[in-house]
Amino acid sequence: MLPFYDFPAEHWMHLRTMNPIESVFAAVRLRYRMTEGSGSRAAGLAMAFKLMESASKKWRSLNGLAIIAGVIAGAQFVDGVKKTAA
Repeated sequence: MLPFYDFPAEHWMHLRTMNPIESVFAAVRLRYRMTEGSGSRAAGLAMAFKLMESASKKWRSLNGLAIIAGVIAGAQFVDGVKKTAA
């Protein structure tokens, strides 16, 4: 029922929240409204990129950073613990 149990327990905190994504786009929306539009499409994309790049400097790293390679490689986790071959 809750797919985040199929990931390492160290990553659960990051998987349960969408706040980092929402807060980045909130800054872009606010700036867009303050400038009353961005002008051209290229200017809008450049503005969004620079705002997101600036916001990314404040992000903290993931818990369990060393486990990410295993997750990408397809390691299986049960209740947050790596499944061992039996």
